[in-house]
Amino acid sequence: MMTIQQIYDLAIELAIKNDLRGPARARRVLARAKEEYDSLPKDQKRYFDMERLRNPYSDSRFFADNPNMPIRTIIVGIDLDTEEVLLAHELNKKGRKIDLIMSHHPVGSALASLHEVMHLQAEVMATYGVPINIAESLMHVRMSEVSRSLDPYNHNRVVDAAQLLDFPLMCLHTATDNLVATYLKNLLKQHSSKIETVGYVMTILKTVPEYQVAIKQRSGPVLYAGMESRFAGKIAVTEVTGGTEGSRDMYERLAQAGVGTIVGMHMKEEHKREAEKHHINVIIAGHMSSDSIGMNLFLDRLEKRGIAIIPCSGLLRVSRNAKKTAKKR
Repeated sequence: MMTIQQIYDLAIELAIKNDLRGPARARRVLARAKEEYDSLPKDQKRYFDMERLRNPYSDSRFFADNPNMPIRTIIVGIDLDTEEVLLAHELNKKGRKIDLIMSHHPVGSALASLHEVMHLQAEVMATYGVPINIAESLMHVRMSEVSRSLDPYNHNRVVDAAQLLDFPLMCLHTATDNLVATYLKNLLKQHSSKIETVGYVMTILKTVPEYQVAIKQRSGPVLYAGMESRFAGKIAVTEVTGGTEGSRDMYERLAQAGVGTIVGMHMKEEHKREAEKHHINVIIAGHMSSDSIGMNLFLDRLEKRGIAIIPCSGLLRVSRNAKKTAKKR
């Protein structure tokens, strides 16, 4: 059994460990937040988000009156809205006893702060050879766009609903996106000696259980730009973590850095056109399925601690615990 605080702390610990920039860089973000807090005038410190001193991912938070509440059963979805809160309430009435509602996508203040994690993308682009000053400038413009687009949202709607029905809730966005990003990067690295074409990259992705389920649901990996017969070249996992889509101008810089193929979760049409313009192959692995991989890698840890998982709202629940047990036997 674990408490809400322990579940959250584990999520942040794993997120830092799996940060594509490296754990040291993630911890430096925390150090900079501390420097920022210390430099604030006393009357402004009360407005500072103190979670930033412990968690470098502003889109991952929990909302609970009692962080030390023990958790036995969690209902988990990719998206969370009032409907899912009411669903949990109905399940409780039927005797399922839901202790915690968990979402992948951010809600409340975590949604309002989504743009703040996008600086991660600039640093990831730098690891693939894009000069950091250029990556940072491109991302700054895009972060401003995302921030303005989020302003009209009713951010706290679902948080209010959960509070009225006495449900604690948690959202783990970049926290679990880091897990799937590292998972995919390592998967492709394992096969790097065999990868020649874009088609072979697609073949590798289709070995992942969540993508196999998604294919049956007609939402599996899709080639957005390029052809399967083309050489893959340098493969970049640049659009899997770090908030939401980055700048469409980044494809020119990635091409100049020698990137031939991008693996991402989702892509707007204008971004696709820019990637094609600069001769980059684009594989979109799938949104719900990719998010599910990251969540599943985390949920497996909770399952091992005796916590029951009830999947809903787009989560393709695949437990790797049973597979490991079978291998031991």
